[in-house]
Amino acid sequence: MRKVGRRMDFTTFTVSSVVRYLQKWWLNLRASLALLIKRDDLAVDLYRTILRIDPNDEFAHAVLGNLYAKRGDRTAAINEFEQLVARHPKNADGWFNLGFIYDQSDDLADAERCFRMALELNPALDRAWYGLGLVLIRQNRLDEAIVALKRNIKLQHFSPYGYYQLGMTYHHLGRSTEAWQMYEKLSQFEPKYAATLKRDLEQTVPQAAGEHKPSQSTQETRAEAV
Repeated sequence: MRKVGRRMDFTTFTVSSVVRYLQKWWLNLRASLALLIKRDDLAVDLYRTILRIDPNDEFAHAVLGNLYAKRGDRTAAINEFEQLVARHPKNADGWFNLGFIYDQSDDLADAERCFRMALELNPALDRAWYGLGLVLIRQNRLDEAIVALKRNIKLQHFSPYGYYQLGMTYHHLGRSTEAWQMYEKLSQFEPKYAATLKRDLEQTVPQAAGEHKPSQSTQETRAEAV
């Protein structure tokens, strides 16, 4: 009788797992369709249901975080990405997206922490180097920003934003030759951004040593979520 009891418990567990798998599969299918037809509110409800079935679902946390960010609910987005990295601490994209939301919320210390965590997990994550560079610029840590931005363009050779921000950072440090080198390189593959950099280099006066301020440049100084 004991053996039969164990077998029944195992069977019940297996059936329960299959049912849960099928529920998640169906909900994910519906959620994907909702995203495809731009029914974001429905997608949010469906992914919330998925998380009630499986609170550890990595993909559901990530999509919900981005959906909340898209609708401008930064508090909910931060909460979702915090849950994601708490449950999956090796998810580099999760750390990056959390850093992005913190940056959008002007929480530069937490943004920097998250970008650095993302890079510790994946040093080849070029957008995290870019995000880190921008956060450092906004903290007036321009020499450190140069290091991060150089890593960005090394990994992403055709990054117009990276070259632009690096050129402006050199400019604000009074390193004119290197700033114009960025213009020359940018003009080889992205004339539009090169023209913008040229104009801003000519119109913006570099700060004196020890008086550096974050550059109020033409280009958006924010990272982009994934």
